[in-house]
Amino acid sequence: MKIMCGFVAVDKLDYDVKEFEDILQTDCHRGPDMTWVSDFGTTKFGFNRLSIMDLSADGMQPFKALDCMLVCNGEIYNYQELEKLTPDFTYQSTSDCEVLIPLYRKYGLDVMCKLLDAEFALVLHDQVSGKVLAARDPIGIRPMFYGYVKGSGEIAFASTAKSLVKFCDQVMPFPPGHYYDGHKFVCYHDASFSPKMISPSLDEATKEIHDRLVAGVKKRLHADAPVGYLLSGGLDSSLVCSIATKLLPDKKLPTFAIGMDRNPIDLKYAREVADYLGTDHTEFIMTREDVLGALREVIYALETWDITTIRASIGMYLLCKKIHETTDLKVLLTGECSDELFGYKYTDYAPSPAEFQAESQKRIKELYMYDVLRADRCISSNSLEGRVPFADLDFVNYVMSLDPQMKMNIYGKGKYLLRKAFADQDYLPTDILMREKAAFSDAVGHSLVDDLKEYAEEKYSDQDLKDAQAKYDYHAPFTKESLLYRDIFEEFFPGQAQWIKDYWMPNKTWEALKDVDDPSARVLKNYGDSGK
Repeated sequence: MKIMCGFVAVDKLDYDVKEFEDILQTDCHRGPDMTWVSDFGTTKFGFNRLSIMDLSADGMQPFKALDCMLVCNGEIYNYQELEKLTPDFTYQSTSDCEVLIPLYRKYGLDVMCKLLDAEFALVLHDQVSGKVLAARDPIGIRPMFYGYVKGSGEIAFASTAKSLVKFCDQVMPFPPGHYYDGHKFVCYHDASFSPKMISPSLDEATKEIHDRLVAGVKKRLHADAPVGYLLSGGLDSSLVCSIATKLLPDKKLPTFAIGMDRNPIDLKYAREVADYLGTDHTEFIMTREDVLGALREVIYALETWDITTIRASIGMYLLCKKIHETTDLKVLLTGECSDELFGYKYTDYAPSPAEFQAESQKRIKELYMYDVLRADRCISSNSLEGRVPFADLDFVNYVMSLDPQMKMNIYGKGKYLLRKAFADQDYLPTDILMREKAAFSDAVGHSLVDDLKEYAEEKYSDQDLKDAQAKYDYHAPFTKESLLYRDIFEEFFPGQAQWIKDYWMPNKTWEALKDVDDPSARVLKNYGDSGK
């Protein structure tokens, strides 16, 4: 059983059951198939399940074995190899997550985490030691927050922050690549850092990129529930779809795209890719009223005030909502996490390879607050599971180990290594493979961002924006649009702005970007043909 789910775990048994169930309901959309509450040791566990593999009740969590209880939202891709390390354990289900308890009991938390090829967030109560332990995958694909119960100070964990804010103090994101050992947080894997830089030939590098990305897609295709694909028409999602098409030649893949009713950039390219690959393609159209009508709902789901995250989430959220309403799909493959590895439009202006690498490292470290957060919340809020092949650990580790000189735009084409890795192999039409990138919020139609800005301009005066500098002392809004988002966020989550580190913006310490005042690539001089 692979699952997308929501969970809550509190190191406090005497917590009111009704209140605990109400808290669990705040995440019911993440797992609508079944809900369960269990007590173990000093810990109360709650779990909302979305069944993906082993659709029977056998795989229902929490798991209990070897004096441990565990909840895990995730996918353990190498679980069959790991099961060989625990031959004396009798498994009760076909769940990939069940292997975690015997692994923990045999090797301990640190070694267990380092053995996993996985996307996961887990909480475990060890009755022998009396400790409550937790861990999160190195990229932060699966969400998890922690806080401390008001009055008593016990630690609590949940898939989203909204499940904790009413009864916890100091609610914060659980750091990716870390585990909590019962006393402190320990880093076990930094996905942004490669201890050894390599300088292969261009042909060697692109072959490895090709093979590792194909492997990353392949391991994410397995599910007993139906699988679909988000297809924007851009390079990344198109590659995921084309690889899946080659891996599943006898299946007609269901693909989906969305665009504004005015000038959507990518719908025509998504259709071109779908026709080329022979997918069962569906387009949805959204209007200004749809965008503005979904804004509050999206910010509540995202738990963020960041400008670019919110802009890019509205189309994706509405698309996933339509998919949930009109199909029986439960799993979606997406193209997130490529830009952080291979570069954005703005990294064309990196002053040196070292600066390019440092920027890439920063973006990988912060993915869980921006693009990964967007993908998880837009998809999971509509009772679907997202899978992200570009975030495959083996793939990330390899690309981050490459000499950054190779990844800079020295070829006259952004993300050239990725494009070349799949060139001349019948994956995609050349014009799609080599087309310059448009940001998703722009690609669904420039009018989406224009409508949001126009709405904020109507709602706020210049004085309102000035007053916001005093009203918000943590990353105060600097445009009327950002004030709109912050006000809505604070209405839902007052005083919790620290969940997000900063506004996602191009690196303004670089000379060519010092005057950039908007996160959209549209404001960059090298945007060129991206918006056509």
